[in-house]
Amino acid sequence: MKNKVLLGLAAVAMVAFLASCGKAPQAQIDATNAAIEAAKAAEANVYLPAEFAQVQDSLNAVLANIEAKKSKLFKNFSDEKVKLDSTLALANQVAANVGAKKDEVKKEAETLLTDIKAVIEQNTKLFPKLPKGKEGAAVIEQIKSELATVDNSVVEAQGLFDKGAFMDALNKIKAAKEKADGLNTEIKDALTKARIKF
Repeated sequence: MKNKVLLGLAAVAMVAFLASCGKAPQAQIDATNAAIEAAKAAEANVYLPAEFAQVQDSLNAVLANIEAKKSKLFKNFSDEKVKLDSTLALANQVAANVGAKKDEVKKEAETLLTDIKAVIEQNTKLFPKLPKGKEGAAVIEQIKSELATVDNSVVEAQGLFDKGAFMDALNKIKAAKEKADGLNTEIKDALTKARIKF
């Protein structure tokens, strides 16, 4: 009789233990979600998109595993708890790295803004020297239009930079710089062919 009681208590204790292992680690899920939101608020998705995507993918994989295990009679989420801890640490690390990346992008944008202004200044000086023959008139009008487009892009990029949207500013400046450099080469080639000094 005593053995049956002990066996019964052992069975109850075992079921209780397995049931406690079987609870989804909701507190860890919430903490990881909060860390990901904090990283997003710090603009990790803008400045460190690959790392941010890795954190989100990691959490989604863990959540998928948890959902798959929820239907099982005896659930054990110990692997998922370890992965959640790892994802939480990664999310915090990504958030911490945003500041350095933002500074790097800001410096690159500042440098490119300075560089493009020099190219625009040179293009503005060289443009009036272009030969104005019959076939050159249409080309000159096109170059004039493209120079204006570059100027507008730089003004927009400066506005984005001033607002602190450094990545958007950098992307706009890169495109404008490529266009300005192309125009500079085109103008210089035309002047060289016409044997006009610049």
